[in-house]
Amino acid sequence: MKVSVYNIKGEATGRSVELPDEVFGIEPHEHSVWLDVKRYLAAQRQGTHKSKERSEMSGSTRKLHKQKGTGGSRKGDINNPLYRGGGRVFGPRPRSYDIQVNAKVKRLARRSALSAKAKAGSIIVVEDFAFDAPKTSAFLNVLRALSVADKKPLTVTAGYEKMLYLSCRNLEKASIAPATELNTYQILNAGAVVITESAVEKIKENCA
Repeated sequence: MKVSVYNIKGEATGRSVELPDEVFGIEPHEHSVWLDVKRYLAAQRQGTHKSKERSEMSGSTRKLHKQKGTGGSRKGDINNPLYRGGGRVFGPRPRSYDIQVNAKVKRLARRSALSAKAKAGSIIVVEDFAFDAPKTSAFLNVLRALSVADKKPLTVTAGYEKMLYLSCRNLEKASIAPATELNTYQILNAGAVVITESAVEKIKENCA
């Protein structure tokens, strides 16, 4: 698949780049995409929730009244979960929500997501650019020139570009990621994917 290369002013450079069909032209595999997105979202959970159970409560362990003969139920001590301020029955404990997904499935999911975006015409290739200093307005001007500022754009670069990252991080809807760290959720969550020219080959290495 050939796509035109644009400059940061939104003008066609007259050049084109080949997007490899094995990454951008496959039939999307929905189940792999679902698994990888589920894995990513699960990994965002901290799992630090905790409540005290009966044995962890601070309170008297004195038996409230004798076992039989009162006409009432058996109650044990004041830490009984039936009482206000007592322990919680089967409360949450710290745990990891991580889900293991095979590397091949992750790569297939990324290829599927990129292919879906390519099929929808939501991929734009721009020539490599960089800033000398962080400038949010300059980054926003690039997105506006490419007509993607209001489409929740994801910018993919060949490597970590500090100045571009600092310029993008204050934009609510825009995001940026190096090709080596690109994941399925980021691709699907974006309305448009802006790829720098040198990042195309890196994406192929990361997804093939």
